[in-house]
Amino acid sequence: MNDVSSFWSEKLKKLDERDKTGDPAYASWKREVLGKWRKDSQEKEYTNSSSMPIKEIYLPGDLEGDLAGRLGLPGVFPFTRGIYPDMYRGRYWTMRMFSGFGTPEDTNSRLKYLIQHGESGLSIAFDMPTLYGYDCINERAEGEVGKCGVNVSMLKDMEVLFNGIDLGKVSTSMTINAPAIVLLAMYMAVAKKQGVPLDSISGTVQADILKEYIAQKEWIFPPEVHLRMIRDMMVFCTQNAPRWNYISISGYHIREAGASAVQELAFTLADGFHYVEMGKAAGLSVDEFAPRLSFFFNSSINFFEEIAKMRAARRIWATVLREKYGASTERAIMLKFHTQTSGYTLTWQQPLNNIVRTTIEAMAGVLGGTQSLHTNSYDEAWALPSENAVKVALRTQQILAEESGIADTIDPLGGSYYVEWLTDEMERQAYLYFDRIEKAGGILNAIKTGYIQKEIANTSYRRQLRIETGKEIMVGVNRYVEENEPPIKILRISRKAQISQRKRLTEVLASRDQERVRHSLEKLEGAMKDENENLMPYMIDAVESYATLEEISNVGRKLYGGWKEPVIV
Repeated sequence: MNDVSSFWSEKLKKLDERDKTGDPAYASWKREVLGKWRKDSQEKEYTNSSSMPIKEIYLPGDLEGDLAGRLGLPGVFPFTRGIYPDMYRGRYWTMRMFSGFGTPEDTNSRLKYLIQHGESGLSIAFDMPTLYGYDCINERAEGEVGKCGVNVSMLKDMEVLFNGIDLGKVSTSMTINAPAIVLLAMYMAVAKKQGVPLDSISGTVQADILKEYIAQKEWIFPPEVHLRMIRDMMVFCTQNAPRWNYISISGYHIREAGASAVQELAFTLADGFHYVEMGKAAGLSVDEFAPRLSFFFNSSINFFEEIAKMRAARRIWATVLREKYGASTERAIMLKFHTQTSGYTLTWQQPLNNIVRTTIEAMAGVLGGTQSLHTNSYDEAWALPSENAVKVALRTQQILAEESGIADTIDPLGGSYYVEWLTDEMERQAYLYFDRIEKAGGILNAIKTGYIQKEIANTSYRRQLRIETGKEIMVGVNRYVEENEPPIKILRISRKAQISQRKRLTEVLASRDQERVRHSLEKLEGAMKDENENLMPYMIDAVESYATLEEISNVGRKLYGGWKEPVIV
């Protein structure tokens, strides 16, 4: 097997060997036909989010090399055309609508509403106090309880959140990162209370702490501490909850922070490779744990770029897992991913236009071969989605699935000269980034030194300049602007959510077995001090004693402190 430093260089060399010579007919056509046609007009600059120059037309000469080998067939290596042999002809993608606001009772009602209207998988968002590991009674939680997601401070909240929902019959995705191990412990404790064995629960906890340091900035401890917790979840779930995806490696938030499509692709997969190395270092077989690594991609507005990104992601992941990490089974090398339509393309101006944007982005996700999809609601530039808006977003997916015909055949854009050229170019530029990251000391060091963050900041700045100068058009923002737009009805989170949550937590704190709580937290602290001890059983014990999220997080805060990212200049 190649050593780390030579692997990426060798892959780049092989990709460069298939450099496109171009089609001789193109130069002649551009000069003799197109040039004469447009001799009096100035040509517009055509680029995508990754600053790739886009030609007027793509021809067979743009696709030199073994195209058939790069494509393959659905369900087999390199999975460019999809990870399952029948894709959506066998079963549509899972339709998940991001849910979570106010109290656990509020979100429980929304989940049941969506299930009633055809949602096939649950997706839970949490509020800021929960994301940072604070209880609703902490002064830092003032005014934020239930505002951007549901508040969960203890096991009792999780019990209410899933009241009347059989965890043995649903798949649940939880968007939680820094305290992911605690929320997973709570979910498992609820399953046990329902009589559902851990090997029967299915779903995903996001847990991708590397992208937090890169993009979303919601962490509690230094990186090494969080990575140890992820390792413990990987080992515990591999052994006890084989249907649970213990990490969703998330490019979505990297893209929302301003990254280009190719940066999202490269940085997300680089994070994924780091988690693979962690699993191997923990003594797990890559064929055993890699099938439970899932991904989460953004689907933005540049239709073909997004499709090419997803196709390239599958090919890169399968190739690297097999050639570099020694995976030998198809389940271990296939990249499974969830897709969410873009948040940063939504505008508060003319918000009904967002329905069109979301539809285009959802189509790209489906044509890119996603396994599950969340469609944003048109009012999300203003607030958390209202009930009517979230229904429109769900119906968008259902119309695509049932009426549009785009799910009738597998990878219908496969073989398009443009799509295949763009897929190849995405792949090549991703490998360039892998090589740079390796030379920067690996992904963790690249984050600690600010290299990744600076790359994204520069891209975001360039895009903003394009919008402000009118080189990039946003309808309703810098073109076709309307004055005095009428307001829309939005979802408002009442302060009653904070009052209700604080009341419940206070009651539980007064009635629980304090000695059991103290003992469980002491055992957790002892386990945290022992790098070789798996923390999951101690986390489950602590939440079952009704220790709170903040009490559990404070054990780590006391031992390890916090972390500040480098200044980017």
